[in-house]
Amino acid sequence: MLNQIAILSLVFAALASVGLTGDGLTTADSSTCGPPNYCARTDRRIEPYQSKPPALGPAGSIVRDPAFSSRILRVTDEKSDPNGIGRSLMTPSSAEQNAWNADGTKFYVVTPGGQYVLYDFAPSDLKVHQHGILKTPWGGEPEFSFVRPNILYLTRRNNPAFLEYDISTDRITSLNRLSDCVKLNPSDVAYGVSVSADDRRMSTTVGPGQDRDLMVYVYDRKQGCRWYNTQTGEIGGEWGPKGTISVPDRYLVHNLRISKSGDFVWIQRGASTVGKNWLVWDVGTTNVVACPSQCSGHHAMGYSHLIGPTGAKHPMDLISRPLNSLTAVTSLVPDLQPTPSVKYWYDQHFSWNHVDTEDKTPVCLSTYSDNNPDAPDTPLDTIAPWENEVLCVETDGKDSKVWRFAHTYSTAKGFWSTPRGNVSQDGRFFMFTSNWQGELGEAPRNKARCRTDVFVVELR
Repeated sequence: MLNQIAILSLVFAALASVGLTGDGLTTADSSTCGPPNYCARTDRRIEPYQSKPPALGPAGSIVRDPAFSSRILRVTDEKSDPNGIGRSLMTPSSAEQNAWNADGTKFYVVTPGGQYVLYDFAPSDLKVHQHGILKTPWGGEPEFSFVRPNILYLTRRNNPAFLEYDISTDRITSLNRLSDCVKLNPSDVAYGVSVSADDRRMSTTVGPGQDRDLMVYVYDRKQGCRWYNTQTGEIGGEWGPKGTISVPDRYLVHNLRISKSGDFVWIQRGASTVGKNWLVWDVGTTNVVACPSQCSGHHAMGYSHLIGPTGAKHPMDLISRPLNSLTAVTSLVPDLQPTPSVKYWYDQHFSWNHVDTEDKTPVCLSTYSDNNPDAPDTPLDTIAPWENEVLCVETDGKDSKVWRFAHTYSTAKGFWSTPRGNVSQDGRFFMFTSNWQGELGEAPRNKARCRTDVFVVELR
């Protein structure tokens, strides 16, 4: 009969053969590590910050996160400002924006003045090179095509239109002028764009400005326009049924996103509108449904599902729900305990640009806390695991893993220093903003605020 030591040896050998060790760490061959099966830590151990973050080199240099071992590329520094005055560089305002091109070789970053700066990226060795400023008309943050590596989509703000921009030639093509489909007021503008995964449909908000917009507009390349007036409840356009929505909701719009399938639009009410819960429009119908419960926080759209927090007992209490059945909620991290204190609560931004057609790819995010100290040589909050970290969460239902890749090193003091992140379309890299715990110097023209730069962490 085998003795206990021999039995334990066999057990550990079996675990090692599949790449598992204690604390949720893995020892798998690095060539097998990557989406959707990452090898990063999945433990729930508190990982304190150091008093000072890892020392940085200039743009293009790489450091390893001391706790999680991931490589972090510094994309920008004070010399990267195209205006030459050392301004902050940042990721887009929304983690849902698709800021990476289709083959992961280009992405763009944002300046405080609203310029979009294109970068060339070599995934094999994490080399980065500033390509130049995108020569686009101002109309909100652009979005890369999910199909064609050289194509960006954007809206023209005034005399609103959907535009296609070829970064290889700087050629801009007008796809659809909104006033050709629906009557607009002289003050109406469009801002931002959201595109389906096959480039077939795109959407934007229309009105006087964010939180005051009153129209959701969708353009289909084959069928033409379709619109929904959120103040009157009327739906019209060149295809699909027309009429008035059956629910009584009348509101202004803060933001929207179209699903990767192009079949649904998620709509966030404007801050000035009574009732803060968001809504979903089934674009091919006149069906608009308001979120029935657990509606707080940021979200990310897949093909047919929406992921976000419950706003209940724990900030990582994440749920997935079908867009055509909002009450059918599935917990992604079901075994959470209530948080130890109010101070532990933090916010997060979700990015799902690498989602597959079955919505089974891990959703990635960055977390940040309003309670972070910003005094020199003071570590960030670490009351519990996952706080101020870059993470990906399993969505396939096989398990409830939360992969931990890196600390964000951002104090998150002010919106533009929050580590909003955008995952690449292959799920191998995550781009985020950080002020590196105040180590990047002062922001020009705003000495009370620290500079921010853009970083890319390798997801393995």
